[in-house]
Amino acid sequence: MRQTPALWAPALDRASPVPLARQLAAALRRAIAEGAIGGGARLPSTRELAAELGLARSTVVAVFEQLVAEGYLAARRGAGHFVPGRLVRAEAAPPRPPARPLSRQAERLRALAPPARVQPPRPFELGFAEIDGRLMTTWKRLSARAMSRRTRLQWSYGEPQGELALRRAIGDYLAAARGVRCRAEQIVLTAGTQQGLSLAARLLVDPGDAAWVEDPCYRAAVDILAAAEARIVPVPVDAGGLAVAAGPAAAPRLVYTTPSRQYPLGMAMPLARRMELLAWAEAGGAWIVEDDYESEFQLPGRTLPSLQGLDRAGRVIYLGTFSKLLFPSLRLGYAVLPEDLVAPFTAARHLSDRQSSALTQTILCDFILDGHFARHLKRMRAHYAARQDYLRGLLAARLGGLVATRPAAGGMYLTAWLPPDWSDRAAAAALAAAGVAALPLSSLVLQAPRPPGLVLGYSGHDEAALARAVERMAAVFARPGGLLNRQELELTQDHSPA
Repeated sequence: MRQTPALWAPALDRASPVPLARQLAAALRRAIAEGAIGGGARLPSTRELAAELGLARSTVVAVFEQLVAEGYLAARRGAGHFVPGRLVRAEAAPPRPPARPLSRQAERLRALAPPARVQPPRPFELGFAEIDGRLMTTWKRLSARAMSRRTRLQWSYGEPQGELALRRAIGDYLAAARGVRCRAEQIVLTAGTQQGLSLAARLLVDPGDAAWVEDPCYRAAVDILAAAEARIVPVPVDAGGLAVAAGPAAAPRLVYTTPSRQYPLGMAMPLARRMELLAWAEAGGAWIVEDDYESEFQLPGRTLPSLQGLDRAGRVIYLGTFSKLLFPSLRLGYAVLPEDLVAPFTAARHLSDRQSSALTQTILCDFILDGHFARHLKRMRAHYAARQDYLRGLLAARLGGLVATRPAAGGMYLTAWLPPDWSDRAAAAALAAAGVAALPLSSLVLQAPRPPGLVLGYSGHDEAALARAVERMAAVFARPGGLLNRQELELTQDHSPA
């Protein structure tokens, strides 16, 4: 004979915003899953349970019917409701099976999982834009205008390549500001530079293909190419940027470069080197990915036109982003492509996440066409230049005997050089313990050792925060006992390619 439990009556909270029916269903699921009502047990009748709980019988009937549909209960005509005998208690479940094997790419990606961000950002974390009040006011107004005029059709899916009006506006801007030569049909909207590089790697690199990267290099670019199973080939940079002649004799499938302002050392690639790189890529059939990550914040007259604008053989993929120019949560960037790459790149974008928000694209298009974008860049260019001067002044005043900086032509970060017998990784670790985030230059080095340095972001951090951070740096670097002397800071550095 099957066991019939004593009248089962869970405690229901009538003051809770959760409906009583949902509370009852959740309590029954929990009791069955945990074994409080065992397999084969018959539940009280709906009439009895309704009377005990003070509920309408129809409410209990609806809950029982829902749990029957979910498999927690079985109904038998004339006999009532039972817990199926095949259900077992949660604690009696068999041991968890061993982890199933993943693909090679999944194993790589597991090792590259990003750490949780510290909020709010700490000086001198990189990648944060200054949130300008005038920008936010204008963006809200344009958002309201865009929302008020959109038709039903525009609320549907948009073009994976991006809204044509925005692509035209971007093309006109790039032609005037960066010397980019393209039509709107060659532009594909992305979620940012990293997605642009990821899609380019998917299209251009087969597992084992060589990909040249600058050494030192933006680590996310190395990780993206490594996740695509490219064979990473570090190529050193000199005073002219990527040193083509220092690379292997065999041309790679792809070259990643930051010619406008090499990341993280800051030099610009001169015209002669650009022409050399383009001629070499054409002769060897290599693709060049040009990451123009912050050229808009370079001082006027100090930045050469884009590499793409000099390309006559169709070998350059030009990547840019609005996330650094406006605000990171915007998640809009673009790729300017040789014509034969547009169709496969658009298809890859469609398969990846279909499209960027058409509403956001409309607002950004209005922001550009109404002149707000140009005015914002002018303000922020001056703002970041002043912020750089301020930080360099603080470092010179408080750490002039230990830290050296050189003026940059603009941008959002500085590279500060440490004494040659220091370890920048240990210095960064000591600063992190004091609440200061400083990226060690050696963490961006793939092969050829560099003098120790720290990459310091100043965008998105106000002057008071920067002043406090420099004071903490001075305190850490001057601790009694020589915390930062050579004997304590010499660490084994791993300069092997990623």
